[in-house]
Amino acid sequence: MNWTAKAMGRLMALAVAIAAAERALAQTTAAPEPQPDAPWRIVINIPAMTLEVLDNGELVKSYRIAVGKRSTPTPTGTFQIASMVKDPTWYGPKGEIAKPGTKNPVGTRWMGLDRKGYGIHGTNAPGSIGRAASHGCIRLRNADAEDLFQRVRVGDQVEILYEVATADGAEYQDVYRRAAAAQSSDGAGN
Repeated sequence: MNWTAKAMGRLMALAVAIAAAERALAQTTAAPEPQPDAPWRIVINIPAMTLEVLDNGELVKSYRIAVGKRSTPTPTGTFQIASMVKDPTWYGPKGEIAKPGTKNPVGTRWMGLDRKGYGIHGTNAPGSIGRAASHGCIRLRNADAEDLFQRVRVGDQVEILYEVATADGAEYQDVYRRAAAAQSSDGAGN
């Protein structure tokens, strides 16, 4: 092997290592700092397909969302926002990479939860809002994700519920046919 081939091999190995390190850094979720006096609480109701922002129990804003499809349901439970990224890079399950821009599946904002792989984000598929269509994440229209991003911070509580009936007797579509009721934030079914 000549010197040029060795140098090219080393250069390629270095490029792969740098790309892997960059990907790992982008995906790292910092542990949230406790926020006992966090002003905002986010309540997501999967069947209602709504995300509500509450301040001391008072509704501040409500957004229409997309949730996980039946094969990849959104987990229920209480979480915290663990990371916030403006114009994120998306790393797909099969090694795909989408840089920030109009083709990025997570849109213009990412609010990662303290459960690895799950978050609240924008989308490049706004037609999916109001449906069970994601891989378990909560999708918002990009403008809504940008608005929410300005309202919340790392450590804010996110409560994900599966409530098909409301206090006034109205009922929502049982999108998982009650399968999610048996699943909790323990990871069953994901």
